[in-house]
Amino acid sequence: MIIIKNAEVYAPEYLGKKSILLAGGTIEGVYDNLAIPEDFPDIEVIDGEGKLIFPGFIDSHVHIIGGGGEGGFRTRTPEIQLSELIEGGITTVVGCLGTDSVCRNMKTLLAKAHGLEEEGITAYILSGSYQIPVVSITGKASEDIMLIEKVIGLGELALADHRSSQPTYEEFLRIVAEARVAGLLSGKCGIVNIHIGNGRNGVKYLMKMLEETEITAKQVLPTHINRSRTLLDMGAKYAAMGGIIDLTTSFDPDHLEDDEVRAGEALKLLLDYGVDIANIQFTSDGHGSLPKFNDEGEFAGLGIGSVQSLYDEVKEAILTYDVDMEQALKVITSNVADNLKLDNKGRVHKGKDADLVIVDKNTLNIEGVIAKGKKLMMNGEILVKGTFED
Repeated sequence: MIIIKNAEVYAPEYLGKKSILLAGGTIEGVYDNLAIPEDFPDIEVIDGEGKLIFPGFIDSHVHIIGGGGEGGFRTRTPEIQLSELIEGGITTVVGCLGTDSVCRNMKTLLAKAHGLEEEGITAYILSGSYQIPVVSITGKASEDIMLIEKVIGLGELALADHRSSQPTYEEFLRIVAEARVAGLLSGKCGIVNIHIGNGRNGVKYLMKMLEETEITAKQVLPTHINRSRTLLDMGAKYAAMGGIIDLTTSFDPDHLEDDEVRAGEALKLLLDYGVDIANIQFTSDGHGSLPKFNDEGEFAGLGIGSVQSLYDEVKEAILTYDVDMEQALKVITSNVADNLKLDNKGRVHKGKDADLVIVDKNTLNIEGVIAKGKKLMMNGEILVKGTFED
């Protein structure tokens, strides 16, 4: 059992100074005053004076077995390590493939998710890659969602990108409908993560789907919406129709496109447009490649996504653009939990999983991470590393 006392709690709504009792991997309660018996065994007390407590962060778009390869085999990015996720305050991660579904495959992705779970955090995966037809474990995307516990949806499928399979609208609609029904039957979100490229069509398929079908707006999740101001404007209109939009926090500071908008600033712009905060979330695209292409579509350079950017851009929104802290935290906690139907995640409430991030009140730097009731980082020191980390 762990008690954290004297810390100010954001659940993500501000609760004030509270005491939190963690027991058996669960939040047993959040209290104004909690008497601690002096002779009660096996209780660790953490003094949170000068600290803020946040829900553990959820990153629903990470290339946990690596991604990339657009510049040849040497540009394949490496697998992620547990300590990288801990440093970023990420206690729940969702893995996906990306461009390459030939040299990287779903079984390896599933195994990596199980490995991260065994090492101490919560991990899920999405079935598929950029391509339609969708690659899967069982041979059918809907069967992956229904029969494999860790598969909660599909993605990332690519649209408006020269690397996509250039699916027709009907092909796209069919796979979204399949994922929706599988989600309903299995009690999962069945969400379809959509990579939106620089192509002129942007989110047009998605807007058409909302206008012409009975499929609900929250069945799809378009990501990379902040890759340009033009796409961000389209995303704002899509969100006004009820759609969720996902802002990517990773960027290459040496190759930032002229029209690219960092996620922290994009969040401020969207809120100023009047977009409901519930319709916005952040993901890192961690360990995905950040390829650059010239006007002919030829490979011109490469960066790599960082999971630490997830919280960095939330801090940027708070400290630079004066976004309210409660609002900013929702895009990596409660909003994501709601979108993915992860009922035990994303909030500091009684009965939720004991996933917490402890930050310094003045700097907002991460100092502690607790996942499933176990300390993974304290006082800025990582206590638990991956099996093969030094």
